[in-house]
Amino acid sequence: MVQKVPQSSISGNSSFRSLLINGDMSICQRQPTQPGIQYSGYYSLDRWYLDISSTGTWTLSQSTTVPTGQGFFNSSKFDCTTADTSLGSGDRLFYQQRIEDQFCTFLKKGTSSTASVTVSFWVRSNKTGTYICEIYDSHNSRHISKSYTIDSADTWEKKIIVFPGDTTGAFANDNGVGLQLDFWLAAGTDYTSGTLATSWQANDATDRAVGQVNLADSTSNEWYLTGVQLEAGDAATDFEHLPHDVQLQRCQR
Repeated sequence: MVQKVPQSSISGNSSFRSLLINGDMSICQRQPTQPGIQYSGYYSLDRWYLDISSTGTWTLSQSTTVPTGQGFFNSSKFDCTTADTSLGSGDRLFYQQRIEDQFCTFLKKGTSSTASVTVSFWVRSNKTGTYICEIYDSHNSRHISKSYTIDSADTWEKKIIVFPGDTTGAFANDNGVGLQLDFWLAAGTDYTSGTLATSWQANDATDRAVGQVNLADSTSNEWYLTGVQLEAGDAATDFEHLPHDVQLQRCQR
């Protein structure tokens, strides 16, 4: 007779509630440390994309610097190796994960029942000030941005940002790009000369990153990120730690 295994009663048991893959920066199937980066592409950590245009030179790496007591072993580290102290109008730098349309349909975007989403993450940098976190709907060319502040230099800080649902623009049920989660690190006036889009709107580049500090202004600058979770609802839950084999398989999607 096969004995039934009781369901786990452990608090915070995984339920694949995060829309993101590799939010704990644990999977790195590329070279862990990649120097001399000046062009957009996938570097170091799986699933995470760097969008860069004329914004200095960077080393991206999988770091073991992590917040204490949170169950993380890795973070993504940005290290500025050639500075850009005077950004051109079209210069930009942001870290991004792209999510397939079919993974976003349950949010009911484009209907009156659309769900809010909450992003939570741990961040650290020597450069304090205002940073921008953006959700971009690639399928419908719509976006919303929220600011957060790094208050203390070289200190891990947990941030929680709630984005309201969008009643305009439904997702397709396919593997095209749906939502993009963008962490801005530097932006020229093409992205900062408007008014920050704190409500959903049709794409206006000038409203995407208003107020963003220039992380590229010194070779002393570093920026770390880990524990990133994007989930439905207007509250953050504990980070969903998935088994390594499950996370690896999701990265190989």
